[in-house]
Amino acid sequence: MFVRRRSFVSASRRVGWAAVALSQAGLLAGCATAHSEPSTDPSALHAPQAPTAPPPGLDVQPESPPVVIPSLPVVGEEEARREASLLTLRMKASVSRFTTYSPAVRQRFLKLAHAAIAQSGTVIDRPQVLMVVDRNPAVQALCFVLALPNSDRWETLGGTPVSTGQSGRKFYYITPTGVFINTPDRLGYRAEGTKNENGIRGIGAKGMRVWDMGWQTAVKGWRPDHETGDIRLEIHATDPDFLERRLGHPASEGCVRIPATMNKFIDNNGLLDVLYEQAASYDGRFRALLPKGRTPSPIAGDALVVVDSAEMPSIESARTDRRDPSVKNDG
Repeated sequence: MFVRRRSFVSASRRVGWAAVALSQAGLLAGCATAHSEPSTDPSALHAPQAPTAPPPGLDVQPESPPVVIPSLPVVGEEEARREASLLTLRMKASVSRFTTYSPAVRQRFLKLAHAAIAQSGTVIDRPQVLMVVDRNPAVQALCFVLALPNSDRWETLGGTPVSTGQSGRKFYYITPTGVFINTPDRLGYRAEGTKNENGIRGIGAKGMRVWDMGWQTAVKGWRPDHETGDIRLEIHATDPDFLERRLGHPASEGCVRIPATMNKFIDNNGLLDVLYEQAASYDGRFRALLPKGRTPSPIAGDALVVVDSAEMPSIESARTDRRDPSVKNDG
């Protein structure tokens, strides 16, 4: 499901504006002090100084404490690899249809991830996980990849089937490829669990997390001329009763659908929320969205990487589980 709405103004940008206003106020105060004339009355040197009253009508507010934004977590390479192994074990235990893939598939994901990051110019300056989604209709799967700065020895954690944009159906877009960052310029949300006219909960059960990756240009899947349009790219769950079992083939309107258990795992471990954790330090909206009791991973990242192995014939593709694509759905 994609949602057409305006993005939120960056909370960090507002903090920046506030800092500029405070600094300008300080400069003006400094100038006023620097240009004051000394008193020529000797008695004034020993006279008690009366407190200066604010001008009439001026509402004086106490000075706000400075905003301290925590640094992004940075761990060494070995610690990052240990954390990746622990996350893999925990996903095996709690995420439905999780797999670590065959060696050939793991290598395919690594090559695709390297190529996409290099092509986009994305800088990897700390060990972090990337959510890599292969939209190839014969694959339709995600794999988390541990990306390391100054190293080609990235590694895979594993993943699950997904569903991306379906072609040949009106108003359904093809999920765009590229690197998309979960930035605090946009505030994600949670599913309300409401059903559409077909009885389908398009973005999952109530409380499921929806990651908003912003407005993106995508091919209209129903147009033979490959005309493009703008969609709101999101990552979300799907209807747990009717649609989740069919993950593994294209079925969405352009978004990335994932299993509910993977949704919860990403949410509780903050795997896409490293920038949101920073924003939560100064903006209550992000604190309210992030789950209480979460345990953010020190290798959490912020990037969705959508690739298409069908467009790289030199890389072997893999076929995943499929089911009847005829069920009407949304999202």
